[in-house]
Amino acid sequence: MKRKIIHTQDGSTTLEIEAWGEHYHSMRGAIGEAYHVFIRSGLDLFASQEVQLLEIGLGTGLNAFITFLEHEKLQQTIHYEGVEAYPLTAQEVACLNYPEVLKALDKEAIFQQIHSSPWEETLTLSPNFTLKKRQQSFEQISDKERFDLIYFDAFSASVQPELWTEHIFERMYQALKAGGVLVTYASKGSARRAMQAVGFKVEKLPGALGKRDMLRAKKEKNEPTNAKK
Repeated sequence: MKRKIIHTQDGSTTLEIEAWGEHYHSMRGAIGEAYHVFIRSGLDLFASQEVQLLEIGLGTGLNAFITFLEHEKLQQTIHYEGVEAYPLTAQEVACLNYPEVLKALDKEAIFQQIHSSPWEETLTLSPNFTLKKRQQSFEQISDKERFDLIYFDAFSASVQPELWTEHIFERMYQALKAGGVLVTYASKGSARRAMQAVGFKVEKLPGALGKRDMLRAKKEKNEPTNAKK
C-alpha cells in the first residue's frame, strides 16, 4: 500500500494512498477535522470522567495525540486503545508535523511514543493517560461492553464499503458500554441506516470544515428490543 506525505490547508500533514486517491484526513485541515469530529463532538461529552476509549484507525496518531493534549484540560483519566491493521513506517512518522503545528513541541516525545511503543502492551504516557495499540483488522474486534467512546475513523465507504456495514457496527455496538458514544466524520445514509439497524440512536451534527454533516451514535442505556445480539 503506497502512501505519500502531503500538506492540508491548515498546514498539518497527512498521508495519501495513491492507488485509491484516499487521504487519512480532510484536505481542508487534518487538525481542524480531528478537533471538530472527535474532540468537540465526542471527548468533550466526558469531561471530568474516567474514559475507556477505542479508536478505529489509529493511522497517523493525530487523534491519540490531540486526546492526550486535551485530557488534562478536561480533567479526564483516559485509557486509550487504538486499532490499526497497517501501521506507519518510522520514515512516515518522521514526516508528520503535528507537534509543531499544534505548538506542542514540548510534547513531541509523547507523539513519538504513540508510534514507537510496542503493540499489544499497555503504556503509561502520564499519570492519567494509558495507551494500548492493537494491530488487527476491524473485523477481528470482539470487545464486550468495555468502552465509553469510540472514534470511528476508518477509510471512507467509497474505497472500503465493507467497513461501514451492519456487521462492523454490530461489533462497535457490542464494544460500547450502555450509554456509550461513537463519533465519525461520515454522514452517508447507508452508514446511518447500518448503525440504526444494530440498535444505535443516531444523530446528524454539523460536519467539519465546510462538510454538511457528521454522525454521532449512542448506545442507549435501555437497549431497544430490536437490537441484534
